[in-house]
Amino acid sequence: MNEVQQKSGSPSNIPQPEILDREAGLHRGLTSWQVAMIGLGSTIGTGLFLGSALSVKLAGPAVLVSFLLGAAITVTVMWALAEMAAEHPAAGSFGLYAEMYVHPWAGFAIRYTYWLCLVFVVGSEVVAASIYCKYWWPAVPSWMWIAGFSLALLYANTISIKSFGVLEYWFAMIKVVTIVAFLILGAALLFGVGFPRIGGANYTEHGGFFPNGWSGVGLGVTMAIFSFLGLEIVGATAGEAANPSVAVPRALRRTLSFLVLFYLGGLAIVVGIVPWTELGLGESPFVRVFRSVGIPGAGNVMNFVVLTAALSSAMCNLYFTARLLFSLARGGYAPAALGKLSKRGMPVAAVMASGVGLLIAFFLSHFFEATAFLFMIGVAFFGGPFVWIMILVTHLAFRRANERAGKSILRFAPPGPWSSLFGLIALLAVLISTWWVPGFRVTMKAGPAWLVIMTICYLIWTRVQREKPNT
Repeated sequence: MNEVQQKSGSPSNIPQPEILDREAGLHRGLTSWQVAMIGLGSTIGTGLFLGSALSVKLAGPAVLVSFLLGAAITVTVMWALAEMAAEHPAAGSFGLYAEMYVHPWAGFAIRYTYWLCLVFVVGSEVVAASIYCKYWWPAVPSWMWIAGFSLALLYANTISIKSFGVLEYWFAMIKVVTIVAFLILGAALLFGVGFPRIGGANYTEHGGFFPNGWSGVGLGVTMAIFSFLGLEIVGATAGEAANPSVAVPRALRRTLSFLVLFYLGGLAIVVGIVPWTELGLGESPFVRVFRSVGIPGAGNVMNFVVLTAALSSAMCNLYFTARLLFSLARGGYAPAALGKLSKRGMPVAAVMASGVGLLIAFFLSHFFEATAFLFMIGVAFFGGPFVWIMILVTHLAFRRANERAGKSILRFAPPGPWSSLFGLIALLAVLISTWWVPGFRVTMKAGPAWLVIMTICYLIWTRVQREKPNT
């Protein structure tokens, strides 16, 4: 669906060159496959390997319907982001686009909101990694694992972008290969190819396919969206991709296609092999599958994979938090020191500042070990749907501005505003539904208050900027 409008020009009321040029200096060393793997690395992590247990608890086997609906919503965001990233490749991504096409407040609020969201996501990933380590060493305190993993993640994000891309490529490849093997082995178990046949009884027993009704399916969509969050990070690689106008849209398509296959296939096998009533957050559902069928050593292998998956996701999300903070600093919204680059073109200061989520995870795991993971993803969740909503709002403004200016754009979304409007309405419903998701009520408590704080900060910042020439 690549249509090109037939006119040329540019929106005359948008100072695009000045906004885009201020983020210059990052090295363009990422290939299209590395960009796709960064997208998979950021998305395939805790949401699939641990958080999926919460999805199953909410919807039962009908979690498959929840994830299909979540994928339909995600497609609208992918189309919107692909169009804007192809037109304006920059590290600030959707935050920069919102500043250009909606309002400076939007760019300010989106970047800071998502920065805070990902700070907590990174923290939740290292907490999940410490949970996985307890599978082998239950007596070792979680804070020790979190401290060690945090130092490694900070180092990985300060090497060159080429080294980072290669490292994340192979990190993500472990997940991809393992999930494919899991799908093949799981199908063999279900259909009895080389193993005693399990069949499909678990899809309809224990309350039926819809044990919690359509309300359970709707609440399951909330966790489905959480699982797909991270796809938008592909847009941020536009500032460091070798051929961004081609690499970024292609990577978005590849990433979403793999995600739908992996999530739907993986969850279909999980709920088919293990009764959904027996799943919980104390152990990865994927590890539970292998442990329940008695395959020697498979549980250990799968636990290693989900551990690397969590660390890979944390590494990618830390990458993006640093780019958001770098973009804010280059725009004058954060201390200028955070916009500086090392000799290798890496925003080291922004990486270190964004590592605050690791410190929060260390504190929470020490004092609130039993509830740290769920609390952190609950706090982080508001930022995801909010940013996706703003991406779609920005896309509507982007389309309108370019049509008025007669500018030719590469088009992925269908003609008209309908796909973005559908995504907007659905995401608003998802955000409101968090009030009824166990452990996620903090999302609606913290989110609106955070936006009020952001608005006050923005008004103070604009006042300071207006007074500068007079001082």
